[in-house]
Amino acid sequence: MATRAETREAVRRRYAEAALAVGSGGGGCCGRAAVESPVGAGLYEPGDRDELPEAAVLASLGCGNPTAVAELREGETVLDLGSGGGIDVLLAAKRVGPTGRAFGLDMTEEMLALALRNAAEAGVGNAIFLKGEMEAIPLPAGSVDVIVSNCVLNLSTDKPAVFAELARVLRPGGRIGISDIVAEDRLSAEDRAERGSFVGCIAGALSKGEYETALEAAGFEDVGVEFTHEVLDGMHGAIVKAVKPAATREPALAVTDASGCC
Repeated sequence: MATRAETREAVRRRYAEAALAVGSGGGGCCGRAAVESPVGAGLYEPGDRDELPEAAVLASLGCGNPTAVAELREGETVLDLGSGGGIDVLLAAKRVGPTGRAFGLDMTEEMLALALRNAAEAGVGNAIFLKGEMEAIPLPAGSVDVIVSNCVLNLSTDKPAVFAELARVLRPGGRIGISDIVAEDRLSAEDRAERGSFVGCIAGALSKGEYETALEAAGFEDVGVEFTHEVLDGMHGAIVKAVKPAATREPALAVTDASGCC
């Protein structure tokens, strides 16, 4: 069985190769066929795709359009985890406008280089790309209004750390709008591994119940996981939403009588 480090390196290598393929005009899973696929750029509205550089569209390997479901507002600060070629960061930057900012976080130098070229070509000045891992986000606590991600959390080898980081960097009242691959609760971890690889976004996917439990354990409320389309038997593209409480709630005090009995 691969170690966490080996799995992370396999993921990094896979997406480095994808970035290089787009940069060289290659096809494969990042090619034009992705626009018609149930995962990839085909899940974006044509108007969104048309206003972005072709390389940003071709590099999309996601399973949804998180910037559409996150209901971004003017002036907000947005963070995209696993930003890849930058499609969601560029869309977010346009939606929050010049008074807002859109950060993209990726651990793959080749994807970051591609994203920077795409941002320059699109003339988007409020997109900022950071190198790092989502288990240790290089941003201060309470600095982000909205976190989006597109078919990336399933690739983490330490998901509790990711959920803790989401809660840390969000401001009170901040929210997440994530597209991800999510399994039906009936599928065991072994069932998911039989359906696809970790690098292919399948073996590492959480079930709906696991996702909800993990977000609630990290302190989120209003948690929702909604299936949107089936990608394999029992595996779905899904929209995941949750909110960080606006204020820390004090634990309830027990009421006792004079004898000390509760």
